[in-house]
Amino acid sequence: MNTLLVIILVGLVIMVVVSLIRGIVAFMQSTKLDLESDGERATRMQLKQNQMMFARIKYQALAILVVAVLMMFNR
Repeated sequence: MNTLLVIILVGLVIMVVVSLIRGIVAFMQSTKLDLESDGERATRMQLKQNQMMFARIKYQALAILVVAVLMMFNR
């Protein structure tokens, strides 16, 4: 059981890193005009940044949950 949870944890950590990198890439692709615009609507890159931030938070929460389960089983 511990081995399965560790494999799941490693997968979640990889997903956190991937979503973080994708969010940083989306931020870097945002042009200066996108960042300085007074527009009422969010641009495509800003929406992508939001999606990646939410995904990263989701995977981090799941990783914390897996660590808690691992600690519970190892007591």
